[in-house]
Amino acid sequence: MSRNAKINTLLLLVVVALAVLPLALGLGDHKEEPFAGADAEAETAITELRPDYEPWFAPLYEPPSGEVESALFALQAALGAGVLAYYFGVRRGRRQGEARAEARVRAEGGVRTAGPAGAAPGPGAAPVPPPPGDA
Repeated sequence: MSRNAKINTLLLLVVVALAVLPLALGLGDHKEEPFAGADAEAETAITELRPDYEPWFAPLYEPPSGEVESALFALQAALGAGVLAYYFGVRRGRRQGEARAEARVRAEGGVRTAGPAGAAPGPGAAPVPPPPGDA
């Protein structure tokens, strides 16, 4: 087993332990809602400490139920994960495309003359000729 596989297995076991241990140890059994979110816990604490407290802002949209709120949160998380995956995929694809183009130029016996996105040519690179028709 490679070093990366061992690290990945260990991380997976830690994540499983973090998910299972609170359930197995009965943490939160004394509460009405044992796994309520931090927002609900903070609201309860503020109401107990200062019953006359008025929030500074009101929510723009109040979901009709907890299930709808959870679904919207899951949708937000999925969209965020999709944006991140797209970004990293594009980055990897560009890097692979540049490597393939450079390998093709080397195979043809040429010299790479320009870097990515208008970067200056590397040391010892041949100058880039002007496009046809320019003086």
